Amino acid sequence: MKLKTKKALIKKIKITKNKKVTRRKTGHNHYNSKENGKVGRAKKGDMRLFKADEHNILKALPYNH
Repeated sequence: MKLKTKKALIKKIKITKNKKVTRRKTGHNHYNSKENGKVGRAKKGDMRLFKADEHNILKALPYNH
């Protein structure tokens, strides 16, 4: 029987070519106009997950790695 992919999880992360799992930084949703440019630019990059979390996520996504 085929395994189901966790759709909520796949929408929140990106898996790179070398099997690294990245996620969006927090604090993007609102109150951004009050921040200065330095803080806004610091939020733009994606963050890599911890290796233990990466292992659990790759197990939950059977066909995407």
